[in-house]
This record gives sequence, structure tokens and C-alpha cells, in this order.
Amino acid sequence: MRDAVAALVRDGDTVVIEGFTHLICFAAGHEIIRQRRRDLTLCRLTPDLVYDQLIAAGCARKLVFSWAGNPGAGSLHAFRRAVEKGDPPLELEEYSHFGMVARLNAGAARLPFWALRDYMGTDLPIANPRIRTVTCPYTGEVLATVPALNPDVTVVHAQRADAQGNAQIWGLLGVQKEAALASKRVIVVVEELVDQAVIRADPNRTVIPGLAVDAVVVEPWGAHPSYAQGYYDRDNEFYVGWEPISRERSSLHRYLDEYVFGVRDRAEYVALCAGLERLRASSRVCAGVNYGY
Repeated sequence: MRDAVAALVRDGDTVVIEGFTHLICFAAGHEIIRQRRRDLTLCRLTPDLVYDQLIAAGCARKLVFSWAGNPGAGSLHAFRRAVEKGDPPLELEEYSHFGMVARLNAGAARLPFWALRDYMGTDLPIANPRIRTVTCPYTGEVLATVPALNPDVTVVHAQRADAQGNAQIWGLLGVQKEAALASKRVIVVVEELVDQAVIRADPNRTVIPGLAVDAVVVEPWGAHPSYAQGYYDRDNEFYVGWEPISRERSSLHRYLDEYVFGVRDRAEYVALCAGLERLRASSRVCAGVNYGY
């Protein structure tokens, strides 16, 4: 992870760490903090704790998003301090969920924009002048548009990949594929590196093709406190515990000092957390698929 971030994430980059509740790569976020990247534009549908930490650490100049919060627990307090008090200053660019999906779809398709209907009856276009309109050449209907999003770097956490970067994901999906294909550079982080024969045996599960990937990082527990279906469960206690930690700037920075700056890598983080085996997933294997012909 240290090498991948050093080579592929640069000051001033537009960065996406994707995952929709599932497979959120905290390990990459922590390494970006450790390497003290600055002036990043952070993009994501649902920035949660990992972006709260990046903001608190001073890595972010701007947040492009559609919803922000600590799911099931409350606010993102570093985010709130940045917005309400300028501590640190943070520029915002807000869309709906589908507006962000549409931006990444346009980016992946190498189109300049994407048309959609979901801004009728909302004042988001007033708050965000990048949301505009176009008249459909076929029906005359006026549609909302959002500009393409082409990140400099996208980080995708997956359950497994081969050494060529062909990454397989199962369970809850977000916009990992769209974000990766829209991006200039892609880091795939996996729980397990497998032989290419394993990937080829179940090709429909390959979400990110290796031809789009710049680095493969093997990082067990890399999504904690998020979860990796089939490997470990979501650490709900951590999300609840983040509420009091993040409420005060001092306690949040104590957390960063101990769990991010205070460790050299993910393995040391896992050892420091202790007891993560309680989250280990039990075995529930689905029936195999016959690809024969």
C-alpha cells in the first residue's frame, strides 16, 4: 500500500475511494493520511468515516458528494467543523446519489455529460451551478445534466484479484466499476490474491478488468471497519464509537496519532485493534455455476 500510494496518489489529485457501505478501503485512506497528501478533491456518493478522517488530517481541499454522515450513528463531525467553522477550510460540490452515478457513468463512457431527470423540484441546481439543462433533440423535453467525472485516482477494495488486477466482487455493489473505468489511475486492494485460473473459472464475478488497473495491493482487513462479504462483518461498534471520538477535534487527532500515524502499516493497525476475529465471517457458500458447453 505504501508503494501504491506513493506512486499513484499526488498532491492536488481528484481521488475516489469507492464502496457503498461494503468494501470501503480504510487502509488506503490511512496510507494517504500517513503520506500527508494535500489539496485533494475527494469524491464519493456517501463519504463516511474514512473521508471524515481524511478531512480531519488536512488532506482535503474539496468534497464532491451526494450525502455525508456516519451511517446509523450520526454526523461526520470533522466534516461539520470544516463546513461550519472552516477548520480546516473545505469547498463543497453537492449532487444527488444518481447525479454522482451519472457523473461517473459519463466519465467511464468518455462522454462530456450525462442527462437525468432527478433535479425537478429541488434547489440543488441553485446551490450547484454545474448542474445544468439540455433540451432533448428527440422529444423537446428539458433534462438536467451533470458533467463527467474523471478522477485522477480511484481506489477499489475487492474480495480477490489475480496478479494482473482482474478483481472480483460479490455482495453489495456500489459504483466501483464506473469509478474505476472513469479514472486515470486505479488501485485495487484485495483481501486475497488468487491464481488467474480462479478468476477465469468464474468470469461473471469480475467487476474490474486488469487492463484498467495500475496496482494490486493485498491487504487483509483493509476495509475495516467496513466489511468484506465472506471475509468479515461490519464493525458496528466502531461506527457507534466514532460519534464521541469525532465530536472533539482533540480526541479525533488522538485517534489519528494512535491508529494511523502511530502504525507503519495495516498489519500493525489490525494488531492494535485487537479482537477483530470476532467479526470473521462464517462459511455460507452458494451453489456452483456450470459454465460448460
